[in-house]
Amino acid sequence: MKDFEPINRGYNSVFQPNQLSVGIVVPIENYAQSPVPTMKHHLARVQLIERLGFKALWLRDVPFNVPTFGDAGQTFDPFTYLGYLAGQTTDIALGVASIALPLHHPVHVAKSAATVDRLSEGRLILGVASGDRYEEYPAMGIDYENRGELFREAFAYIRKAQESFPILESNYYGNSPGHIDVLPKATAHKIPLLVTGSSRQTLEWNAENADGWMSYPRELYLQQNTIAQWRDLVAKTQTYNKPFMQPLYVDIQTDDDFKPQTIHLGLRIGVNYLTDYLHRIEDIGVNHVALNLRFNSRDMDRTLEHLAEKVLPHFHKNPIQQKVS
Repeated sequence: MKDFEPINRGYNSVFQPNQLSVGIVVPIENYAQSPVPTMKHHLARVQLIERLGFKALWLRDVPFNVPTFGDAGQTFDPFTYLGYLAGQTTDIALGVASIALPLHHPVHVAKSAATVDRLSEGRLILGVASGDRYEEYPAMGIDYENRGELFREAFAYIRKAQESFPILESNYYGNSPGHIDVLPKATAHKIPLLVTGSSRQTLEWNAENADGWMSYPRELYLQQNTIAQWRDLVAKTQTYNKPFMQPLYVDIQTDDDFKPQTIHLGLRIGVNYLTDYLHRIEDIGVNHVALNLRFNSRDMDRTLEHLAEKVLPHFHKNPIQQKVS
């Protein structure tokens, strides 16, 4: 099996075989006491993580503020926001983790994604999911129990939309015999699509159709087995290997040797132990980790600088390190 398929500039930079890269989840602020972030200093911090050498930024698709879910995400429309960030950055990959496909018509997703990819000169990585916030579905008149089938049809539609005058056939999203086109097209032969979790599909389907898998943090032995199963399935049907990535909530402590303590989906930890943990997940096959600093208790800019100085050199070749003035 060949190494990862070359797709676009963002995908190729973030995902390298047998290597781990590090990204940051937006919003880059502590909002542990509220589900809604302030979004203050958001652009300055996005530009800071690019200067410091983080490989990707990641933002989410949260159409409604659902109090029972407890997190409104970055609050901005993901594609509008990415279009803005595309013009304010130059090299960092622009990731979505993830678009809930059943809540959108796929032609809008395909057009918006290709637009961001063009405006950023090939830096878009599009995570896609079936969605997990029940309350959003009746609010949009969509059957929650049907989201797995809706996801598959939307996924196929987005793939076909990259073709010139595509023939589009769908039970839910309309049909076109090939006499109209969807513009623009992405910079590469396709938009890189990473499936999140199972998205109501089998792992075999995800291994065959996705350009990578975005799953959740697990105990190392379980994660190793999960990645091995994924890679075995990819090898059975695919020419190219495919990357695996995960998020990780972190609360970075001033003591570099602070031993890990468990928090929601992550760790309260010093940078020395974090570096060790990241080496461990790199060894089991994780290709990218998206650090979420929602619960971080330190000054945010200093935390980012500390991570860039102490952690990134272990994983990124020639990371850019710029002190915060």
